[in-house]
Amino acid sequence: MARELIIELLSIGLPILALVSALGVTVHALTRKAEPQLALAWIGLAWLSPLIGAFLYILFGINRIARRARIRTLGSGLLVDRSSVVPPTTSSPLAIATDGVCRFPRTAGCTATLLIDGDAAYPAMLEAIGRAKRSIAMQSYIFELQGPGQKFVDALAAAVERGVQVRVLVDAAGERYGAPRISRVLRKRGIRVARFLPMFAPWRWPYMNLRNHRKLLVVDGVEGFTGGLNIRPDHVLADGPKSPTHDVHVRLVGPIAHQLLTAFIEDWDFATGERLIGDAWAERVSKGEAIEGPVTARTVLDGPDEDIDRARLVMLAAIACAQERVAIATPYFLPDASLLSALEVAARRGVRVDVVLPGRSNLRLVGWAMDHVLRVTSLEGVRIWRTPTPFDHSKLMTIDGCWCLLGSANWDPRSLRLNFELNVECYDTALASEVVDLIDARIQRAYAHVDERRGWAQLRNALAALGQPLL
Repeated sequence: MARELIIELLSIGLPILALVSALGVTVHALTRKAEPQLALAWIGLAWLSPLIGAFLYILFGINRIARRARIRTLGSGLLVDRSSVVPPTTSSPLAIATDGVCRFPRTAGCTATLLIDGDAAYPAMLEAIGRAKRSIAMQSYIFELQGPGQKFVDALAAAVERGVQVRVLVDAAGERYGAPRISRVLRKRGIRVARFLPMFAPWRWPYMNLRNHRKLLVVDGVEGFTGGLNIRPDHVLADGPKSPTHDVHVRLVGPIAHQLLTAFIEDWDFATGERLIGDAWAERVSKGEAIEGPVTARTVLDGPDEDIDRARLVMLAAIACAQERVAIATPYFLPDASLLSALEVAARRGVRVDVVLPGRSNLRLVGWAMDHVLRVTSLEGVRIWRTPTPFDHSKLMTIDGCWCLLGSANWDPRSLRLNFELNVECYDTALASEVVDLIDARIQRAYAHVDERRGWAQLRNALAALGQPLL
């Protein structure tokens, strides 16, 4: 009798639960999703896969990051101190456009030095750590102990012994690339470390989203490093690693460094609840320490929170303002329709547009999806270049030889919508010229992209491209 009652209750309750959950997903998706296609996809899944679709929506379709980040930011009192910012003397149309997009102000009086590969970047970063007197803030998506990683651990531990305040933030998914886990190693050496958004999956999954992909190091609030470099043996090409990987970092000195530090403080507060306050973490750029550098710079934060879409909007503004040339280097190229259209429109109005991509991706699904996008998208007038090995992980963009964007963001939905990224826009002809020379050097050894895939390969690439919003 009891069994029959349970069966009868389930036969009535499950359909009602499925109906209510599907309606709930429908209402939430319609009111919270900006993209109609995305809302329609979730609604269709909820109705066509009763209960399962709603369960997947709860897990992956609701952005909880924004609310948590907003609560943290509003409650922490972390504000950009604009009183210490050196205002730029001129404003170009591009600068005015990005002023309306970014929450950090442009700041003059900075210096910027490109550091190519780990061969140049790691020694400079280690020297800065060795000079630290007050504070070190370090953040990396991947931080492996092998090779240069051990030198960083030793340098950070030595700084702690000198009395320097040290904080290290690693992404919980990114640290799975190496063994032993770097967070455990750092704790054993007495270094304060935290993991961003701890995950429970026991495996490494390169397509995991909602990750902190930012890479930065800030020493004493006045010297900063950022770019695309993780801490990995692969980036030191002189050592002949198994998978050599090109990349670019930039050393920034001056008031822009405090913007980088502010970004780290917000991420640390989000991950740990600890507010980094006090003299060690305070603004260090005073009149006596002012840097008279030629670069005007700004930190561009992007992530699935209040900073969502900032990097994409900056890219769109830059392309729209270009008069002579747009040059881009990126390892992953899966831009949305707006960015693809912007590139094609720029090329059609006479702007030279070069996009430099690796000849072969280190992520198969992404590589297949990229090939499909390049095949089905006209991009008339846009010159697509593919570079041979070593794999090029650089993320560079420059406009008209006077502006450049450097940092961690790729041209794909994961970077521009789903992960936390950090870029720096710089207004300086000398620095922009260096970036142009670097991209042109890549083009010199590259070959023009030609789609030669047929049959099964085309179908495989098309199937991979279905996952583009998550790749």
